[in-house]
Amino acid sequence: MSSRGVLFAVTSDIAAALLHASDDDELMEIIEEIEESWEEPFVAETDKAWDAIHRALSDGTLDPEGGEPPLHCALLGGKHLHEGEDYFVAFVAADDVPAVARALAAIDAEAFRERYARIVPHDYAPEYGDEDREYSLAYFQEVVALYDRAAKAGRAVVFTVDQ
Repeated sequence: MSSRGVLFAVTSDIAAALLHASDDDELMEIIEEIEESWEEPFVAETDKAWDAIHRALSDGTLDPEGGEPPLHCALLGGKHLHEGEDYFVAFVAADDVPAVARALAAIDAEAFRERYARIVPHDYAPEYGDEDREYSLAYFQEVVALYDRAAKAGRAVVFTVDQ
C-alpha cells in the first residue's frame, strides 16, 4: 500500500455522516466520496511525510496518543473512526480545529526542524536526515495552511492514510 496521507476539511454534514457511519464499509464509502470531490482549497496532501510530521508534533513516536494536545491531534491523534488495521481515519471536530490551527501556526520552520531532530528513534525510516526533514517541512506547511483554512471556515478535519 502507498501510505500516503491526506487531510480534508469537511462540512458539518459530511462530519456528521463520518461520525454516524455504522461500520468500516459505510465509513469508507463516505471517505471515497470525499476523495472524489477533492474540494480545493480544503485538501492537503502529506504524501509519506505524515509519519515524520506526526512524530515531530507528538512525542517522537507514531503513538496517536503520544505528545500533548492539541498538536498531536493534527494527524493521527484525532478521534479514530476506522476500526480495521489497514486504514487510519482520524477526525478533529470543528470546535477543536481552531486550537490545533493556533498550535500549528506557532511552529515556524526552525521549530519544526528542531522537533524533527527529536524523532525517536532517529532511524524511524531509511530516509531520516536533512533531505527528509526538508521534505517533511514542506508538507507540514501545507498542514498548517489547511488547518488555518478549516478554522476560518468552521470545518472539521479528517486525516486518512492506508497502512
